[in-house]
Amino acid sequence: MPLDTQHSAASSEAAARLEPREIPLRGMRGMIATKMRESLQSAAQLTHHADAELAAVHALRGHCRGVGLPPPSVQDILLRLVVQTLQDFPALNATLEDNRITEHPAVHLGLAVPLPDDLLLAPALFDAQAIELGTLPGARRDLVEQARAGKLSVRELTGATFTVTNLGRSRVHHFTPILNVPQVAILGIGGVQARVLSDGAGGVRSTEVIGLSLTFDHRAVNGAPAAAFLDRLVERLEGLAPDAFDHELR
Repeated sequence: MPLDTQHSAASSEAAARLEPREIPLRGMRGMIATKMRESLQSAAQLTHHADAELAAVHALRGHCRGVGLPPPSVQDILLRLVVQTLQDFPALNATLEDNRITEHPAVHLGLAVPLPDDLLLAPALFDAQAIELGTLPGARRDLVEQARAGKLSVRELTGATFTVTNLGRSRVHHFTPILNVPQVAILGIGGVQARVLSDGAGGVRSTEVIGLSLTFDHRAVNGAPAAAFLDRLVERLEGLAPDAFDHELR
């Protein structure tokens, strides 16, 4: 092929690569886009942020290895503590429909699951308060696999009472999750950061902290109880005893 012909073909291919790519908002992508817009238009959304140190979580995982128990992941420990904390704050395990707030005694935990093409679903892990830490990883993996295989029921897709969305593998430490209406709250888990903090005795110490972001519907939940929920969750994370979940992992 002559050089000028080769150059022309290469130029045409380069031009084709620079053409805009149109992605229609239809099908599942369109439904998700519509729901996100409706969420922001219909709810009075506000986000609180907090940091939690992970020293106690790492100590618990190390203890598990030392006594021959399977060490739970940071994510699963956090999910278990979220469920426990929601039982202390029923106002956040609630839905708001037709100007009526419904507080749910059972925690149907929505787990944000990324799908191909940047789609996101949040199916429900039903009765999460009854799922011990030892069986939580398997239940979570099963739900994720069903979501990615397109095998979820309508009830699983719409039955959550509180949602957790996780960006823990990214560099994003805090963010603003959008409510999965009619739920009144959603927790975002951010990435882990190394920090140097005062040790209270004139020195410093190194630690790791995880970012937590709670978005809530101010029509149903005021700022003080939302902050109290985050405070209690951080206290649970930072105050974990190394053997806190031995009975659930055996």
